[in-house]
Amino acid sequence: MKLLVTNDDGINSLFLHELIFALKAAGHELYVVAPASEQSWIGAAKTRTRSVKASAVDRGFGCPTWITDGTPSDCVNIAIAHLLPHKMDAIVSGINVGFNCTLGFIIASGTVGGAWEGALHGLPAMAVSQDVSETTYRELKEHGGEPSPELRSTLKYSAAHAARLAGELLTKTPPRTFTVHNLNFPFPCEPNTPMKRTVPAQFFVPGLFSPADDEGRHKLIWTVGEDVSPAEPLTDLKCVGQGCISHTVLDYRKLGHA
Repeated sequence: MKLLVTNDDGINSLFLHELIFALKAAGHELYVVAPASEQSWIGAAKTRTRSVKASAVDRGFGCPTWITDGTPSDCVNIAIAHLLPHKMDAIVSGINVGFNCTLGFIIASGTVGGAWEGALHGLPAMAVSQDVSETTYRELKEHGGEPSPELRSTLKYSAAHAARLAGELLTKTPPRTFTVHNLNFPFPCEPNTPMKRTVPAQFFVPGLFSPADDEGRHKLIWTVGEDVSPAEPLTDLKCVGQGCISHTVLDYRKLGHA
């Protein structure tokens, strides 16, 4: 397949690199357009109040690569309209640092937003995320830490699963159906880790900002939310917690009520 790859953690993310290498090893033809810097929690936002610059770069991926100083949605939109030499078969976004489970995080996710931008162009799309502990997330994001050997091993297995599933899921997804496959990998992830179909958990996430400091500034923080999902069907959050790969089909045509 001809795949456009993006993410929201930025071009320097090892999680993105592992996905690229796995997709190439699976025989896919890749084009990478990623943000120059981290764009997490930005959802499907597009840059409106300034121009966005796209630059060709060589990061050793062995495929055409660009960076933009915009959002994941900017990356996909600009790539399809102006950068790519021909039409893509599908979009793959990730691998995200941390899961993108539950309604609250799916809607806020820049990773899912990048995939959704592909769906808005009529292309099958897949968002890929890797669960990590809160401590690991903070170490990677806030302190520039290196993944542990255990996480590196999991990443390679998760990326290999993602490359296989791209061939299986995206080829079976009709174009122009506003569909995103949202995959969340557990930690640890192994070659034989099973995948289960899931729905987004119904999860409240209030109070995501700290109290004001002396200058009246509020900082984004992690908070414990409230899962109010019914016992059935299986949710993405429970699936990952069980050590399984969560596969949620986001069919955006089903939003709203008749």
